[in-house]
Amino acid sequence: MTDLPSLRETLDAHGLLARKSFGQHFLLDLNVTRKIVRLAGPFEGRPVIEVGPGPGGLTRALLESDAGQVVLVEKDARFAPLLSELDDGSGRLTIVEGDALKVREAELVQGPAHLVSNLPYNVGTPLLIKWLTGPWTPHALTLMFQKEVAERIVARPGEDDYGRLAVIAQATAQARIVMHLPAAAFTPPPKVASAVVHLIPRADRPAPELLKRLERVTAAAFGQRRKMLRSSLKPLGGAALCEAAGVDADARAETVDVPGFMRLARALKS
Repeated sequence: MTDLPSLRETLDAHGLLARKSFGQHFLLDLNVTRKIVRLAGPFEGRPVIEVGPGPGGLTRALLESDAGQVVLVEKDARFAPLLSELDDGSGRLTIVEGDALKVREAELVQGPAHLVSNLPYNVGTPLLIKWLTGPWTPHALTLMFQKEVAERIVARPGEDDYGRLAVIAQATAQARIVMHLPAAAFTPPPKVASAVVHLIPRADRPAPELLKRLERVTAAAFGQRRKMLRSSLKPLGGAALCEAAGVDADARAETVDVPGFMRLARALKS
């Protein structure tokens, strides 16, 4: 990796600029990408999937690490030739051109795998929900989001950012913010700051059917978050559902903790 031209030189050589339609903001400082990879590791030879590698700043750091197979999922075909330049012929690097929302991760790697990505801003939340609630469970996730999204993931009951995303993320994983980055760290700089969230899926992650119920309950509760649960959850059973779950029907969604929402999901009839 040390013999390669800088990321900025590589972008210039290929005549590439970030595309706003893809939510692209590049991390070109290798000191930053190496720190993110250190926070994500150790990998101990396990495979790593990176979504939206762009010019390959995180990719270079991953290839310097103790990761095993490094699989890149890139929707923007312009970057394929640039990323191919990182392949040393060992078979360790795999480049997949496709939409990360549609790929099947279980077909890309074998065994427990990490996800390490500077996610495109426009698909960060749906990708996280896919990985936390879908059939394939990663070993760990270290992901860059807009700061406001990162704060919604780790928010606690009673906080302004606490909502549906926090409940689903914390019901399925342990989540914490491990790094903050200013907009100036990116090229081009976005209008907001960013943060890296590290998530470890829970061993007792709810079964798929229960997760579907949790999504229904949180959608209803936070869809009218200023109303009491007896009103916001009325289509799902209202006060009777709350009573069955042992949750105060006069409470508002923003004050109910994750275990409380899990009880509501269990009490909800399929």
